[in-house]
Amino acid sequence: MPSHVFEGRPDRSHEHGAVDALISQARRLRGEVDAVRRETGADHGDPAGRWQRALCDLAVHQLNDLHGHLAQLRDGPPHPHTTSATASTARTEPQRGSLLSRVGSAEWNLLTDEASWSAELYHIVGRDPATPPLSLDELPSLIHPDDQPTLTAMVTDCLVDGKPIDGEFRVVRADGGVRQVHMMGEPVLAADGSTASMWAVLRDVSELRRSQRVVRETRDSLQRQRHLAQTEHRLAVELQEAVLPPWRGSLRFPHGGPASLDLAAHYLPSSSTALIGGDWYDALELADGRTLLSVGDLTGHGVTVTSGMAMLLGALRGMAVTGTRPGRLMGWLNQLLDASVQPALGSAVCCLYDAADRTLTWAQAGHPAPLLFRDGTGRALTPPDGVLLGATSGASYEQAEEQLRPGDLLLLHTDGLVPRRSREAATNRLLALAPRFAEAKAAQDCVRVAVEEFGVAPREDDACLLVARVDA
Repeated sequence: MPSHVFEGRPDRSHEHGAVDALISQARRLRGEVDAVRRETGADHGDPAGRWQRALCDLAVHQLNDLHGHLAQLRDGPPHPHTTSATASTARTEPQRGSLLSRVGSAEWNLLTDEASWSAELYHIVGRDPATPPLSLDELPSLIHPDDQPTLTAMVTDCLVDGKPIDGEFRVVRADGGVRQVHMMGEPVLAADGSTASMWAVLRDVSELRRSQRVVRETRDSLQRQRHLAQTEHRLAVELQEAVLPPWRGSLRFPHGGPASLDLAAHYLPSSSTALIGGDWYDALELADGRTLLSVGDLTGHGVTVTSGMAMLLGALRGMAVTGTRPGRLMGWLNQLLDASVQPALGSAVCCLYDAADRTLTWAQAGHPAPLLFRDGTGRALTPPDGVLLGATSGASYEQAEEQLRPGDLLLLHTDGLVPRRSREAATNRLLALAPRFAEAKAAQDCVRVAVEEFGVAPREDDACLLVARVDA
């Protein structure tokens, strides 16, 4: 900084204590932010993590600069440099990357046409300290062509109108490097009020702007990811709503359905509403008077899984109307998943109920067995052989039959019904509801009982529940 700027200033050594306290606070805060940065880690696969890391880097960078500025405030102004020769000899070259190497000063005397630069300014712009400092007319030669009008306007406003300088521009160094420089300065007036000189402090803010750019880019990336996730979630919900029967209330068949079955179902979402999975339930009235009941779960979440579920359910309905038996249905669904472009795994149970003789024929693919409630007690049906859909090519699926009675209750569900529990634990909890099911007047009442039991606890996955009661 030019010497005249500091002439006549009082001794402020009594203020060192306050500045030292601020330096200590900045150092302590820097350590705390650095600890948060280390805990944040560097998970490059997570946009939110990258954004947090970038914010910590930016905060550390600015706190480092704050610490250095306070230290300069405590130690006082640098020695003036009146010529290029003294600029090269009065001070040794500042250490690269230090705060001093990023803050320089200059003065241009309009009366004598002399210019003085600090050694730090030479370092910032990449010039040899042995060369003369550039005049105001020569200064634009260092500036990026796109930023030269900005510098010209700032200097003109300062010299002509006496306005302070505060702006940024890019400096193109001799080695080809480009640095972002922030310039602040003021005119120095002569006794007659004219502008005698102009002084300025120039700060290399390249790293600071880089950190800010990283924060901005990662923030934008995170916002785009959130937008995509919201769009995908909306599409998954719309697709699920279009495919599944109503999530609440009794199921209704197009032609009134078989009078011997009272049906109700419910969909329970995961605790995270963003996780829309591939769970389904379905009841289909067939032309021959039989009823197809099914529940299933395609692994994963998102619109891809939901569209896969829609494809699987559509195929199941299409094959069922041809009169295909449950075991063969499972085999074809397995073949469909195995041949799909995006391989997936799924579980399912498929039941075919014949109202004429109350016979239930069913097959399963790695899925919880239906539960049969009768006379106030319940049991799980013994499952026929069947592996997960998509697990192996050419798998065969066995069938089982069960003779139902008037008043029997059949409950089908997916694995997510009981959060963080084993399949056996889920079965036991459902079977324990047998007395309450026996008191229920309709299938919808039974669904309500199950939802009251399982719908409150947080769940990691969505779930489906289907209840069919044989009319007395």
